[in-house]
Amino acid sequence: MIPNKHKRALFYDNAAKVIIYLGGIATIIAVLGILVFIFNQAYPLFEEAFTNKKENIEIQKQKPLLVGADEYQTIAYVVTDSAKVDFIEINSGLKLSSIPIDSMRERTVFAIDRTLFGNNIVVADGYGNAQVFRINYNITFDENSNRIVTPEYEFLRFVLIDSLQNKLKQIALSVNNDNEISLVGLTSQNEILIYAETVTQSIFGDGTIEIERGKINVNKEDITAIELDESSKKLIIGTSKGEVINYSLENKSEPKLIEKIIPFDNAPITALSFLIGDQSFIVADSKGNTCSLMRILDEGSDYGWQFVKPHVFEKLGAEVSAISPSQRDKTFIIGDIDGNLEIKHLTSGETIANFKGAKEKIIDIFYTPKSDGVLILYDNSIIERYEIESKYPDATINTLFGKVWYEGYNKPEFVWQSTGGSDDFEPKLNLIPLIMGTFKGTLYALLFAIPIALFGALYTSVFVHPKVKNILKPTVEIMAALPSVVIGFLAGLWLAPLLERILPGVFLVFIISPLMMFLGLYLWKKLPKLISVNFKQGYEVLMLIPLLILGGQIALWLGPYFETYVLGGDYRAWLLKYFNESYDQRNAIVVGFAMGFAVIPIIFTICEDALSSVPRHLTSGSLALGANRWQTAIRVILPTASPGIFSAIMIGFGRAIGETMIVLMATGNTPILDFSPFNGFRTLSANIAVEIPEAPYLGTLYRVLFLSAALLFVLTFIVNTIAEIVRQRLRKKYMDI
Repeated sequence: MIPNKHKRALFYDNAAKVIIYLGGIATIIAVLGILVFIFNQAYPLFEEAFTNKKENIEIQKQKPLLVGADEYQTIAYVVTDSAKVDFIEINSGLKLSSIPIDSMRERTVFAIDRTLFGNNIVVADGYGNAQVFRINYNITFDENSNRIVTPEYEFLRFVLIDSLQNKLKQIALSVNNDNEISLVGLTSQNEILIYAETVTQSIFGDGTIEIERGKINVNKEDITAIELDESSKKLIIGTSKGEVINYSLENKSEPKLIEKIIPFDNAPITALSFLIGDQSFIVADSKGNTCSLMRILDEGSDYGWQFVKPHVFEKLGAEVSAISPSQRDKTFIIGDIDGNLEIKHLTSGETIANFKGAKEKIIDIFYTPKSDGVLILYDNSIIERYEIESKYPDATINTLFGKVWYEGYNKPEFVWQSTGGSDDFEPKLNLIPLIMGTFKGTLYALLFAIPIALFGALYTSVFVHPKVKNILKPTVEIMAALPSVVIGFLAGLWLAPLLERILPGVFLVFIISPLMMFLGLYLWKKLPKLISVNFKQGYEVLMLIPLLILGGQIALWLGPYFETYVLGGDYRAWLLKYFNESYDQRNAIVVGFAMGFAVIPIIFTICEDALSSVPRHLTSGSLALGANRWQTAIRVILPTASPGIFSAIMIGFGRAIGETMIVLMATGNTPILDFSPFNGFRTLSANIAVEIPEAPYLGTLYRVLFLSAALLFVLTFIVNTIAEIVRQRLRKKYMDI
């Protein structure tokens, strides 16, 4: 019969097993749940865009030339060749009103254009006249909170562009806050006329109008397309010979030819369009070719820069007839004369979506302000509306992990820069600098921590006296209790400036201090036995520590002399001259010291436990066979304890790779791709901490940060898996003896 106290103990034992078992399962479920949540937040980045056809609107008795709509896609406007603006309810196709365009001598529109931002429109007649007007949408709400959209026609300017009253074949418009309106018109005589009107308001309320006029003679060229940027500083011209000509309009009265380029094989240029930001523009020709052009710095050029073709897009099946850029990002829509449409993205250079409209020539494309829909105007006076779902066009495998040619860069590069100073900024969300920064910080931390922790653990376990060990081991373990934010704070505000002043001396420390240590050991051996016998074995550390401190002091004292006579008086200038390396105050060396200090206790403790756990019969047998303690440590204890040592290093690796606060405060957080120890970096974990407060909820940056967390999770999982495999093999090799 089992006594009651044994039954009680058995019950507690079984209950503990169940609780531990359930706790383990709950932990696994919690980790898996976190992982599923992280991947669920990142997965939408890679979902394909889709388009959905909504309505068809037929314009009768008139030929529409241009179409647009409000941001909610409620009411469309159509400019017709009879100089009228029709407002149409999109869902029903019902015409709400029709407004004639005033001051037109001839009720026929020969040229038309629209600005990218705002519904600013210019129309031109057959007598060299142009009228600029704007379509406004007033948003109100009724008593039931239903949105009411009311369109309005606002007259802005009437301009006589050509005093000779030649017909204008093409026209381009730029409107800058109503204070500056610029027009560029192509006449039937193949002349390009420039008109700029600037209104200046005084403090007394009166205003002055300054008008500039200019002319570009291109009689030898057959102009097929013209486009003016939003700032009215750049004019691009396409010709029938496939040339793209760029003019500077800084001085409107004296346009300056900048450069000519032939992007394709001499096919006529059929469409041109600047993208948001006016840094890049899209060129398309009669063969369906499409590419982007932008300027880069070039010191060898006469103007200090040149045109390059960073992206060549997938070819359409026919002549491109219309291009419509997004008002939000670097996407744009192109359409050809066969009704084929494609949505493309500048940064990635990829086609986001393609769809087939009516088999008619596309006259105009209106990409809605929210980039969630498109109105397509065909040559047969039919308007089609499509719904577009493409939330993250700038996040692709290439833009996240490949080299990308960004605007303003001379070549494709890996760049992380998530925000800019204006809405037309091109996000640069490449994760490679962050991944490399993570490995860089981990590498320098482990280079500092592993030798100190491993050799310290070996000495503590094998050589030091037990009484000294009882002091050293708890002291090192207490280091693990220091908060990483405190270490990072001290590293960023105290260590980094100090290290900048004494860096040559610090490098000498790693040479002189070991020499002092070996000198001390040599002298220890040479001491007379009458003196050394008074010291217990394992107390040598009490002599080594003062020697190491003395060696450090000597190195720091010699540092200025070393810098003066060897490094030319300034180690920063020496680095820049001979290695082309600049020294940043917060750099990888600072992080190596600080994060290594945080990692040392973990590696030291596990290594020391592994070394102390080596069976006594192995060490005793080695010593009995005549090996000294050092030979026993190197050839018996270290190999036997190698599984535990490897585990310690891998745990330290995981501690370093996931560290946030130290690298956040001590690196300068510069996401650059460089393994130099003299500059900073940014890690995945630090980047999440920096960026997540500013990331718009469910935006591209928000999801990319979750992708970073998923990558960090996968990275540590792979490393730990490999480490466990290696540890098991080492265990099988050295422990199963």
